[in-house]
Amino acid sequence: MDFVYSIVEFFASGGAFMYPILLVFAVGAAIAVERFITLSRVTGKNETSWRGIQPLLSEGDFDSAREVSEKDESPMARLLSMGLSLQGAVRRREDVEIVMEEGMMEIVPQLEKRTPYIALASSIATLLGLLGTIMGLIQAFTAVANANPAEKADLLSASISVAMNTTAFGLMVAIPLLVVHAVLASKTNEIVDGMEMASVKVLTAISTRARRQAAMQQAA
Repeated sequence: MDFVYSIVEFFASGGAFMYPILLVFAVGAAIAVERFITLSRVTGKNETSWRGIQPLLSEGDFDSAREVSEKDESPMARLLSMGLSLQGAVRRREDVEIVMEEGMMEIVPQLEKRTPYIALASSIATLLGLLGTIMGLIQAFTAVANANPAEKADLLSASISVAMNTTAFGLMVAIPLLVVHAVLASKTNEIVDGMEMASVKVLTAISTRARRQAAMQQAA
């Protein structure tokens, strides 16, 4: 209970700026939780989709791979479906690659959506903490100017201690949000890298099939 009382006392002594900092933390934490859940689900769905499509590509069964990808709603399947839809319809690898790059341009913003707001919340919390401290110092020096000379030192030290609470609280909010942002950005990059790897393998499989068909036609 002493720990709880000390936290309440710390928060109450920080002044009015503690409340907007707390609000920023709540918004940033809510976005972080939503993004973590979403990215974790996307990771699981992509892995499941790739496990189902990759063996079909290895066997050269593009029709089945195309059918599986069209029925799947994961970002991985949607991307691969764009490339597989052109298999056999175009001869150049570049044509398929352009379509899949366009698909990546549509999918990546959805993965990165709202994540930058977490870093923004971290910066805002830090700035609010500094602003609260500056305002508190202004009030402290104003109060000290009119105080009894014998009490000025004690009053000033106490006022500064209280004013610094907002900076401390701002940093306590900003640092975890910044760490979470880095984790989510890394998780997003892993998803994007996995999708790019899969798209390259699809392109390679399609190109290999096209070369074999061309060689067979020349031999005939």
